[in-house]
Amino acid sequence: MTINEAKNIDLEEIITKSNEYQKKYNLFVTIISDIKKNNLNGPLANVVYTTKDNFSTKDILTTASSNTLKNYIPIYDATVISKLNSLGAINIGKTAMDELGMGGTGLTAHTGPVINPFDETRIPGGSSSGSAVSVATNLVPFSLGSDTGDSIRKPAAYLGVVGYKPTYGLISRYGLIPLASSLDHVGVFTTNVYDVALVVDNIKGLDENDMTTFDSSKMDLLSNLKDKVNPKLFYIEELGDVPYFQEVIKKLESTGIKVEPVSIDINILNALKPTYDCISSAETTSNNSNLTGILFGGMGEGESTEEMMIDYRTKNLNSEVKRRFVIGSFVLQKENQEKYFLNACRVRRLIVENISDLFNTYDGLIMPASGGVVPKIKELDSEVNEALENNLLIGNFGGFPSITIPAANIDNLPVGINLTCQIKEDAKLLNIAYNLEEIINYKGVK
Repeated sequence: MTINEAKNIDLEEIITKSNEYQKKYNLFVTIISDIKKNNLNGPLANVVYTTKDNFSTKDILTTASSNTLKNYIPIYDATVISKLNSLGAINIGKTAMDELGMGGTGLTAHTGPVINPFDETRIPGGSSSGSAVSVATNLVPFSLGSDTGDSIRKPAAYLGVVGYKPTYGLISRYGLIPLASSLDHVGVFTTNVYDVALVVDNIKGLDENDMTTFDSSKMDLLSNLKDKVNPKLFYIEELGDVPYFQEVIKKLESTGIKVEPVSIDINILNALKPTYDCISSAETTSNNSNLTGILFGGMGEGESTEEMMIDYRTKNLNSEVKRRFVIGSFVLQKENQEKYFLNACRVRRLIVENISDLFNTYDGLIMPASGGVVPKIKELDSEVNEALENNLLIGNFGGFPSITIPAANIDNLPVGINLTCQIKEDAKLLNIAYNLEEIINYKGVK
């Protein structure tokens, strides 16, 4: 479903459909039934959408799919929600996610696992699971998500939709429940690149409530989409030996687009995941230090404040969240900061500098969004190429704009490619993706 196709949708029908899909896929935390059409005009007026449940929505339950926030109702809207409200877009629901955004499976929401609509034995990907499913099933034409490591772009690849993470600061994060503040990005899912440009042109911009935002008023994404470009792209040679990806490269080269392999030190590539684990765990431990059961939420049991906090967190957080909090607490200890946290920050800078230097020669980085199709739930502990499966982290480390578009089907399951450009080159990125989308001509899962 495109945005244009969604403009005349019947709202009662969409709520009925939402409830039906909830039973099938468990994609919502909250379905917003009290909706009605408005008299506004504009490209997003009366267009329905969904929102990941870590965006603050005034007077609407906002849980980040965690028991620690299961009764939290904000008194304000996130900036992106306010902008969409003012444009007349209609939010029909808050979508389920991995608890507090920590995870890439879609299986750890406090409301239960999100179901992959193509194969219930497989994960949907995460953490923006419900948002991805809502677009992949054509329930809505777009959905808001957040991306700290690959939480929009990876599930987009697994579910055959477009997932975009902008330059850091292009879209305000005010009102987004934070995971790791230096890595968090607000982004969108759509069914096509044109709709990405349309939505983001209307939600980006400087926000006095988010000091990391910048003035992008002269950046017009939609008008910059052109029918023909011939970019010079590179891919990381050590991670590019993926059959479907090589087929895409051949198709692009047949049209005159240059795609060259570039070798990067394997030690740097192998450092992607541990660097992310160290930095993101430290930042999320700090950001979520208020989830104690003392300041708000249900209280834990114990004879002291410390005992109450331990009891509350033990009972209300899943094992992955606890693991990250333990790592974060460890690397932030005074005696460990230099060895672990600060060294991770140095490695991050090394990775960013390597990629930034390559952007002086090439228009963009093209990579497989994953090594293959979405994994089965029972195979999650199987050995994988960590550097390949985590290559999208590069976009978060550098704040680079990055987009995943569908590329092919393998065994009737989608796989995607990812494009990344230099910071603030979002218009170039979307223009390249727009052209590649036409060349690839993905037809969806039958």
